[in-house]
Amino acid sequence: MPETPRTTPRTIVVVGTGIAGATAALTLREEGFDGRVVLVGEEPHPPYRRPPLSKDLVKRALTPERLRLKPPTAWQELGIELRTGTKVTGIVGGVLECADGSRLPYDRLLLATGGRARTLPYAAEDDHVHTLRRLGDVPALRADLESGGPLLVVGAGLLGLEAAASARAAGLDVTVLEAAAEPLRRVLPARLRHAVLDLHRAHGTQVHTGVALTGLTRRDGVLVATARDGRSWHAHTVLVAAGLRPDVELAARAGLDVDDGILVDALGTTSDPRVFAAGDVARYPDPHLGRRVRVEQWNHAQQHAAAIARNMLGAGTPFTAVPWSWTEQYGVMLQIAGHFTDADSLAVQGDIADFDFAALATADGRPVGAVAAGRPHDFRSLRTVLDRHAGTPPRTAAHTPTVLPHAVLTGGRPEAAGTAGPPTAAG
Repeated sequence: MPETPRTTPRTIVVVGTGIAGATAALTLREEGFDGRVVLVGEEPHPPYRRPPLSKDLVKRALTPERLRLKPPTAWQELGIELRTGTKVTGIVGGVLECADGSRLPYDRLLLATGGRARTLPYAAEDDHVHTLRRLGDVPALRADLESGGPLLVVGAGLLGLEAAASARAAGLDVTVLEAAAEPLRRVLPARLRHAVLDLHRAHGTQVHTGVALTGLTRRDGVLVATARDGRSWHAHTVLVAAGLRPDVELAARAGLDVDDGILVDALGTTSDPRVFAAGDVARYPDPHLGRRVRVEQWNHAQQHAAAIARNMLGAGTPFTAVPWSWTEQYGVMLQIAGHFTDADSLAVQGDIADFDFAALATADGRPVGAVAAGRPHDFRSLRTVLDRHAGTPPRTAAHTPTVLPHAVLTGGRPEAAGTAGPPTAAG
C-alpha cells in the first residue's frame, strides 16, 4: 500500500453513516481536528444503533428516535456536516460526485460503506420475504410478525438466531433453516455451537441444518421453501439472514483494489494514499491470523474506524485489536472474541449447559479465541490475554492440553480442554 501523505488535511469526507462512519467522524473531532468534516450516507436517518434491529425485533422501541447515536443537534454542535439521504456515485480526482448533482472535494476520504443484505437467487419477489440490515427494513417485517403467522428464518448466523429468538419470545412459531451442518460455524467452536442449538430447541424453535434450499415460492397463499432432498416448509413470513455483501461498488468504480471488500493495509490505507476504508467493508491484515480478514461486527467497526481516523491524521499506528462481539438470545448473553479458525483445543471453566462459563480456545498452545456467558469480568481478562498474544507465532512443539490459568479466570475448577472442532473464520 502507498504511504499516506504527510500534509495536514483540511477537508475529510466520510462516506457511510453506519457505526464505522459515525465513529470516524466523531474521533476526528475528539483528536482535535479542526478542519471540515462531512459525513455522507444513503439512509434517510441520522446514525443509529444497528444491533437492536435483530435482538429486539418485535419491540415497538425500534424507532429512529430511540436508536439514534446522538441527539439531532449534536452533529451540528460538533461541526460535522451530516448529509443523509445522499448517494455518492463516483470518486474522480479528489472529488466525490453525488446523485443529487452536488460535488464534495476532499483532502482525505474514508469509505465506510458497510454492506448490503444478501438475497436468495431462487426466491421470487414477495412482500412477505424480508431482509434485515437497515432501520427501514423493520416496519414491514414487524407488521408481518404482528400478524402472528409462522416465521421462517433462512440462515443460522447471529442475526438469524437473534431474530428467531426475539420472534419466538413473542409467541410466534419459528423455524430456522441452515445450509451448513451446524449453526454459527463462523462464530463459535463446536461445543458452544451445540449449546446454542440446544437453547433454541429448548425454547420451541425448530432448527434444521444441512438444508440445501432450491426454491422459495408462494402456493395457495403461503410461502413454501423447498430443499433439494424434497423437504419443504410453510410460512407466512420469511426472513433471509444469509449474511451481507460488502458494498465495494463505489471503490471499484474509482479503481481501488477490492477483493471481498476494500483492500487496506494495517493503517487502513487503500491503494490510493488519500483514501482509507474501515468497518465491515474493509479487508485488512490481521496479525492474529497472519492473513487478511473482513470482520462484520459492531464493536469491531467502532474500534477499526476510530483507529483509522487517527491514522488519517498521521498517527501511523497499525490496527491490531482483537475483534469481539456479543449476542443475546432468550435472555442469555454470550461475549465472543478472536478467531476460532485454527483452534484445536478449548478449555472451559464453568457450566456450558447453564450458560455460566468462560472458555479459551487455543491453536498449538497459542490463545486465539474466547467466549463467556454470565462472566463479564472473566471475558475482559481473556480479551487481555488475546491482545497480549496478537501476532505471536504458534508453538512448534507438540501441543499439550490447555487449562484456564487461575490468574486469568476466577471461581470454579478449570476443566480439561476439549476439542473445539473445525470452525471457520469469525466475521
